[in-house]
Amino acid sequence: MLLLTRRQTIFAAIAASLAGRSAFAQSAPAKVRIALDWTPNTNHIGIYVAKAKGFYADAGLDVEILPFTDTSAGTLVSNGVADFGISSEIETLTQRAGGGDVKMVYGVVQTETARLIFKGGRDDIKSPKDLDGKTYGGFGGTWESALISAMIRNDGGKGDVRTVTLGTSAYEALDNGSIDFTLEIYTWEGIAAELENRKIGRFHYSDYGIPDEQTTVIVSSDAYLSASREHARAFIQATRKGYAYSVDHPDEACDLLISGSNGALMNTELVKASQKALIEGHFLKSEAGVIGKLDPAKAEALGSFLMENGILVDANGAALKEKPDFSTYYTNELLD
Repeated sequence: MLLLTRRQTIFAAIAASLAGRSAFAQSAPAKVRIALDWTPNTNHIGIYVAKAKGFYADAGLDVEILPFTDTSAGTLVSNGVADFGISSEIETLTQRAGGGDVKMVYGVVQTETARLIFKGGRDDIKSPKDLDGKTYGGFGGTWESALISAMIRNDGGKGDVRTVTLGTSAYEALDNGSIDFTLEIYTWEGIAAELENRKIGRFHYSDYGIPDEQTTVIVSSDAYLSASREHARAFIQATRKGYAYSVDHPDEACDLLISGSNGALMNTELVKASQKALIEGHFLKSEAGVIGKLDPAKAEALGSFLMENGILVDANGAALKEKPDFSTYYTNELLD
């Protein structure tokens, strides 16, 4: 009788354990929403790979990729419309300084992907100081004038340029002479220009005293991180796995991005050339093998530059008087 009781106890424990596992396996995955900053492109490739390869599902997540809208991803995150968003380091620094609930949680790229560009072959433009008095085709960003002026001054010029807002393609404006220079994201727009055999001259910001930045980042909010820390950690780690996979398997990753874009991406050559540039330029994965990590030194240097140039303003639009603690603007904890 004692033996039977022991067997019954063991079987009951096993049954309870199996029932618990079954209930866990059948529980609905956690819904996570991420907002894009633009139409699908290679900056987003790790997200599409993680979704297609089941990395999110394996982590117990049901990830919805929200389509691009005119409202910035950081604003959507700050207002709880999205849990994560694709943004830029500059935009995040400015939005948080202005009271937005937005925090960087993943560095998509490890170094600056943007460039100052002009039509190639111009004998009158050898370095940024030659841009004094010329016409810049802008996009309305508050940081653009500070960036351009600083580059020119750091090269020995005065930093005086005429600015017009672009109403057409930047490359067309360069071609027809309506502007002398503008800005581009080299790893997408620049690669497209090269595939079109456009002759373009480029200056790297950091070569002329501008702090290097992690141009593309993933952001979340303190509210979401506090309420859903483990889901956030699972999302970021699965996302890093997706980006790492895209570096190791670029052709497959590009195909997954294209197929997951619902027809938004039709130029396979551009997608694969862009991914090649991201890999060979050590943007997605640094030469030291770093992937996803946010660089504290870069956040501090860029934040200080924005502060010094009056770009960081409070919720009322007044320039900040005291330098913020930029270490609170990001976290790498979700990567651990």
